[in-house]
Amino acid sequence: MKNKASISLFLSIVLAGLVSFSGNSQTGKRMITLDDLFVNYTFFPDLPQAMSPLPDGKTYCVQEDNFDLVAYDYETGLSRKKLLDGKALREAGIKGYQGFTFSPDASRILLITNRQPIYRHSFTAEYMVYHVPSATVVPLSENGPQQVATFSPDGNKVAFVRQNNLFVKDLIKNEEIQITNDGKINAIINGIPDWVYEEEFEYSRAFEWSPDSKKIAWCRFDESNVRTFAMTMFKGLRPELKEYATYPGVREWKYPKAGEDNSVVTVYVYDLENHQTVRQDVGEETDQYIPRIRWTTDPDYVCIFRLNRLQNKLELLRSNCTTGQSEVFYTEENKYYLDEKLFDSFTFLKNGKEMVFMSERDGWQHIYLLDLPSGRLHQVTSGQYDDAALTGIDETRRLVYFQSAETSPLRREICVIGLDGTGRKKLSIRNGTNDAEFSADFSYFVNTWSDANTPYLVTVHRSGGGLVRVLEDNSRLKSVLAGFRPTQKEFFSFTTSEGVSLNGYMIKPPDFSKKKKYPVYMTQYSGPASQSVSDSWSFGWENFLAQNGYIVVCVDGRGTGFRGEEFRKMTYLQLGKYETMDQVETARYLGKLPYIDKNRIGIFGWSFGGFMVCSCLTRGNGEFKVGIAVAPVTNWRYYDNIYTERFMRKPQENPDGYDQNSPISHAENLKGKLLLIHGTADDNVHMQNTLEFAEALVQAGKQFDMHL
Repeated sequence: MKNKASISLFLSIVLAGLVSFSGNSQTGKRMITLDDLFVNYTFFPDLPQAMSPLPDGKTYCVQEDNFDLVAYDYETGLSRKKLLDGKALREAGIKGYQGFTFSPDASRILLITNRQPIYRHSFTAEYMVYHVPSATVVPLSENGPQQVATFSPDGNKVAFVRQNNLFVKDLIKNEEIQITNDGKINAIINGIPDWVYEEEFEYSRAFEWSPDSKKIAWCRFDESNVRTFAMTMFKGLRPELKEYATYPGVREWKYPKAGEDNSVVTVYVYDLENHQTVRQDVGEETDQYIPRIRWTTDPDYVCIFRLNRLQNKLELLRSNCTTGQSEVFYTEENKYYLDEKLFDSFTFLKNGKEMVFMSERDGWQHIYLLDLPSGRLHQVTSGQYDDAALTGIDETRRLVYFQSAETSPLRREICVIGLDGTGRKKLSIRNGTNDAEFSADFSYFVNTWSDANTPYLVTVHRSGGGLVRVLEDNSRLKSVLAGFRPTQKEFFSFTTSEGVSLNGYMIKPPDFSKKKKYPVYMTQYSGPASQSVSDSWSFGWENFLAQNGYIVVCVDGRGTGFRGEEFRKMTYLQLGKYETMDQVETARYLGKLPYIDKNRIGIFGWSFGGFMVCSCLTRGNGEFKVGIAVAPVTNWRYYDNIYTERFMRKPQENPDGYDQNSPISHAENLKGKLLLIHGTADDNVHMQNTLEFAEALVQAGKQFDMHL
């Protein structure tokens, strides 16, 4: 579950919050206005636009305002070459593009034009192929919009999906090959995931090129037996929905809820030379997941990720593309569940003998090296902290670069270590949150840093150490911020009555006085492995509230991320229990502070955070006087099965966990003013959640407000 935002809905939250609270003071500096936040975007940071490393390892590409793509030198910052001429596009009738991808040798560029979103990650587009040497551009296909167009490793072909079928365009021969023919809406999908895979395994492309560009492997989703969800559609202010101007319409798609059937996923390989398709063996079980496919370094073998329905056992299969026969070469199991965010870390090294990946097998998230011939596993990083992400593997020097939370769960630093586990070194130089993108040969990296009260600083560094230059220091934004009343984010921690230490932040009004009593606006998300309290830059609605006399507080309770597996997964089988307890404990802790008005503590949340608001007001014994819940889940039976069952198992196995932690079950205990907000076209958390909870509140005789 993730937050979605729309300005009009957010303004409704703003107005609701202001009704609940009050506060103001005078100062010589400007006050933040809603127009600053949602119309003029006054506080948006400056960042290099669409940076992309280039294959030579010495240069990177930046998109200019006129849609030129220009190569710059990492060391000098000088322009080296114009890779795409925006003027040539305009002369060809292309006004702009919404994204781009280079071929492996950077001689061609795929341009995304006329992008039309589908779900969270997916979209259709009219892709264009730009040839760098000749500065010419042609459509990828003239037979309709495409999805997930992807260059082959040799750069001479592009695979894409159209209307649930897989195609390959040979750029040299100018031929389009249709690989599948059985694609059908709400039935058969080839090369792209179904709704729930896209949402919960977080990807939009389900095909992969072989290393030699001669084969393509893909997942086929048969969602025929998945139950259909229908959503009423209205025209509103969208001209493209004019068909619903008089009579509302219905949009239907396959949405498997907790305990319900999923798509049956199979894997195929197509050989572009002999035009043969071979089904790969993924086992006899059909009630399972295939969350990823990856090629090994051998073009004759594809790696298939096989995950059981409980999501606590991952098997990697090595499958022969010619025969389809497969065998398990690595298994990862967990007593709770496996974190799907780690699946993309699995990397086969070019020597064909090793695989690097991240795992939490010792209770903390760390890097491992698997020797493929022997099956021996070597732990590269270790310690009682979480490594956050792999950022690159320099196979020549046998080094792995990664983002770590070693110094604090709130911070991120960029580090390097040898694949043998020696020579660990921190490369980032500032405390806060660092993220890095490395050059193709790992000679340089671009570091993006911020902390809680400092906007982004983007710098170029040599991988061996040493600052090269500053790309962006956000001096303009700093000057803008200096003209407004200051609001600083302060970190704190406290210990609950159960002896659990929780991290939080607080934003106080600019003229804060310990002698006054302030209302509190608590904001949180609280979902599994999430993190809202971090030493990183953000500036917006919370600062607006602080300038208007509120103390804003956010606390990450149990179940949130980067404090080890036991802290993160202790909510297993009972989502909402410990998370609610911790937010209630936060309110009690705040109410004891001398400058907090305990009779004016409110809480806000969206999606999982909305679920928490409903839980806090029905199970919080009146600690919260106001709650604003946007798009809340109100019973996990109503949400999709991949996400829900990962943490709760099926409702048939864990009925008490579902029902005892549903706000609907506690509607009669509602205390405080509650505002429910939901979008009628929410394809993720369905409006059903809010309406069912509203009905329970009505039957319990409880007053509340609702905005749809």
